[in-house]
Amino acid sequence: MKLTPELISRSETSLNTLKDRQLDLRGHKIPAIENLGVTRDQNDTIDLTDNDIRTLTNFPNLFRLHTLILSNNLVNRIDKRLANSLPNLNTLVLTNNALAELSALTHLGRFPKLEFLTLMGNPVTRKQHYREFVVWRCKSLRVLDFQRVKQAERARAKSLMETEDGRPTSLAVSLSESLAGKDGGIATNGVGEKPSSGRTGTFEVGSVGVNGGGSAGRRMTADERKALEEAIENSTSLEEIKRLEDRLRLGYTI
Repeated sequence: MKLTPELISRSETSLNTLKDRQLDLRGHKIPAIENLGVTRDQNDTIDLTDNDIRTLTNFPNLFRLHTLILSNNLVNRIDKRLANSLPNLNTLVLTNNALAELSALTHLGRFPKLEFLTLMGNPVTRKQHYREFVVWRCKSLRVLDFQRVKQAERARAKSLMETEDGRPTSLAVSLSESLAGKDGGIATNGVGEKPSSGRTGTFEVGSVGVNGGGSAGRRMTADERKALEEAIENSTSLEEIKRLEDRLRLGYTI
């Protein structure tokens, strides 16, 4: 069943036990997210349990939403832009889905307020270094799979996944490599290792393409724009992201 405006309008909206306004969209075998703009951002919680959703994508801007429940779906991919649409998401429940690789969880680190995350029942939870990787990516996380994230665990995850100068370790890069070919990442840079001069196949700030140089003041080609978007995607420093986004917005090589 498609998630139509009619289905949304006739679905129950009520106050849950936490006194949050909750939209109940459970059990309709919905295959994809669409038309949620008709909710006019009036819900604190949306429950999409027991559907057939495969990709977390296509959400409108829902600034009020802080809890999203998607237990018992088929989710195997999370859109890298999702955090832009749901900037205040605090709780994400993805119990019993199809997330299989740690790289599929990389974009969870983009949610600035995500504190409660449940991934039990996904194949990815059986991967080595699962908790360390998720804790390292999600800086604001307080509880993962109903277990509190302690400072000692966070420190251990950081030491395993990050070098002393703030770059991803080779382990962190290898755990994220499968994302590179599927979702716009750069395989040689993994989850955001800053490029160094002389490395082939990487994008350097100030260069024009993935491998080449260019003249200042020239409008970017499609390939150059794509390379810049990939560099933004794989940056871990906020300063670096802002600088690259400024370049992308201008649309010129400098």
